[in-house]
Amino acid sequence: MNREECLICKAPLEYLTQDEVMECAICHKKESSKTRCVAGHYVCNDCHTQGMDSIFGLCLSETSADPVAILRRMMELPFCHMHGPEHHVMVGAALLTAYKNAGGNLEFEKSLREMYSRGKAVPGGACGFWGACGAGIATGQFLAIVTQSTPLAQEPWGLSNQMTAQALESIGQVGGPRCCKRDSHLAILAAVDFTREHLGVEMERTVPVCSYSGRNNQCIGKRCPFSAAKALETKEIKTFKRAKLVKLSLK
Repeated sequence: MNREECLICKAPLEYLTQDEVMECAICHKKESSKTRCVAGHYVCNDCHTQGMDSIFGLCLSETSADPVAILRRMMELPFCHMHGPEHHVMVGAALLTAYKNAGGNLEFEKSLREMYSRGKAVPGGACGFWGACGAGIATGQFLAIVTQSTPLAQEPWGLSNQMTAQALESIGQVGGPRCCKRDSHLAILAAVDFTREHLGVEMERTVPVCSYSGRNNQCIGKRCPFSAAKALETKEIKTFKRAKLVKLSLK
C-alpha cells in the first residue's frame, strides 16, 4: 500500500536509530541522516521543501484570522507533501498570518521571513528522534517572534517555552505514529487557545475534518481527533439524540 512515502520511488520510508552519511538523490549533497526509503533513496531537507517560499505570497495576501484554514490552503500548494519538514515552517507562518489579521501587532513580512528561517532549522523526523515535534516547536517560535523573545527575556522567554510545552503535550497525548497533518492541526489549536489567554489576541478556532487519510500509510483512524469517520459518528449520535428529544417532547 504505497501512497506517499519516498519522493523518488514511492517506497516506504525507514528510520534508523543512528545517523549515517547519505547522498541526496536529487542534489547529491552528502550529509548525516537517519531517514531513507527501503530502496536506499535519501532526499535532503532543502530538496524536500523546494518551492516552499510560495507561502509568502499566500500569507501576504491572506485576510483570514483562522490559522487552520490558512494552513489548509498552504497544504494544497504543490510543494507540500503528506509528511515533511515543510510543516515546521507552515504552522508558524499560518499562526503569524492569522495573528496579524486578528489585530495582533507585528512587523508582518519581517516576522514571516524570520519564521521561515527558524522553522527550516528543525529537521524532518524531529518528532521521533528529538522527542519534540517540529509543529509543536513552531508554535513556540511563533510566540517568541510576536513577543520578541530572546534568551535574556523574562516573560516572553517563559511564554514561548510554555507554548511549546502545551502544543507538544496535545500532540503527545494522541500518540504515534507521526502524522504531519494531524500534529500541525493539534499544534495550531493549542496556539490559538494559548494566544487568546496570554496575549489577548483572539484568532478564529475551527476544528478540521481530515481529508488526507487516504494518503497516509500510518493513519491512526478513529484515534485521530480529526478523523472523518469519527466526525460522522459524532454527527450521527447528535442527530439521534435530537430526534429522541423531539420524540419525547411530542408525547
